[in-house]
Amino acid sequence: MVRAAVLPAVNAPLQVAEIDLPDPGPGQVRIKLAAAGVCHSDLSLSNGTLRQPVPAVLGHEGAGTVTAAGPGVTTVAPGDRVVLNWAPSCGDCHFCGLAEPWLCAEAGVAADAPYATLAADGSALHPGLGTAAFAEETVVAAHAALPLPDGVPLTDAALLGCAVLTGWGAVHHSAAVRPGESVVVLGVGGVGLATLQAARIAGAGTIVAVDVSPAKEELARAAGATEFLVAGADTAKRVRKLTGGVGADVAVECVGRADTIRTAWSATRRGGRTTVVGIGGQDQQVTFSALELFYFGRTLSGCVYGNSDPARDLPVVAGHVRSGALDLSALVTDRIGLDDIPAAFDAMVAGKGGRSLVVF
Repeated sequence: MVRAAVLPAVNAPLQVAEIDLPDPGPGQVRIKLAAAGVCHSDLSLSNGTLRQPVPAVLGHEGAGTVTAAGPGVTTVAPGDRVVLNWAPSCGDCHFCGLAEPWLCAEAGVAADAPYATLAADGSALHPGLGTAAFAEETVVAAHAALPLPDGVPLTDAALLGCAVLTGWGAVHHSAAVRPGESVVVLGVGGVGLATLQAARIAGAGTIVAVDVSPAKEELARAAGATEFLVAGADTAKRVRKLTGGVGADVAVECVGRADTIRTAWSATRRGGRTTVVGIGGQDQQVTFSALELFYFGRTLSGCVYGNSDPARDLPVVAGHVRSGALDLSALVTDRIGLDDIPAAFDAMVAGKGGRSLVVF
């Protein structure tokens, strides 16, 4: 049996319980988790902002070691270190055909099928975002397990599965930041910290971090921010002042709120680019006038999983980890156990800290 943090129902408290995992079937692998990051998406799944069949074991940002492989698996083998990919692409749908695997129509299907049972009563459990990383072990499709390149610590590698690939991709793919450009990042949580590091690696000039908490300044500057602002009604005006009076070339919004998306847009220059990484609810409505859309000529784009192809991008990001340019440990402010995940959710709601990492 395996210990796991179970979400019994939407908006219900997580319960640490023992679960029974089946042996991996055809095309599946069993993984012993080394660590799992606590992402805001897990909170959104637990409170119903994002759809997730329940009861479920949440957690989608994880890394571990393959302990068993089912028939037909050729990509990984027992003993291999892997990073979980919560959005594995099918390779056959319309979007995969367009070389946009982050939009794969089949990426989320694994979350809909039960994958384990609750030891106490045998009730079926669903895997959160198809991966169920808030557990000592999990069973996933083999293509949801990416081989971890050598030279990357296994525990910290969990962050590669979501926060880092999302922040990296937002900078290098969605916004396509060029050397010398100015960048403003709104929201200094785990993804925001990864985004700041990615902007620094991309050679950005002025890098402005914005957060509601003054306590985030030290974290932001360590990640690469050259300036730090406490969020307020005049944030966009202050960003323009720091960027020669014209606004930032690029804004990356990592919160998922209508007001911060609007601020990100307003903080960019004419012709600037705003990338929205944060996941907001349907009630978060953002408005623009037709005149300003014409006059400012800005670009506003959504960003799913950093518009990344994990199989392509993971080795690139790992190279920056090995060189020391990307510091995974700098994203982590708390190393916790399964029982501490609810407190980590509360910290996210309160805007405290960076990434909490469940270490097994």
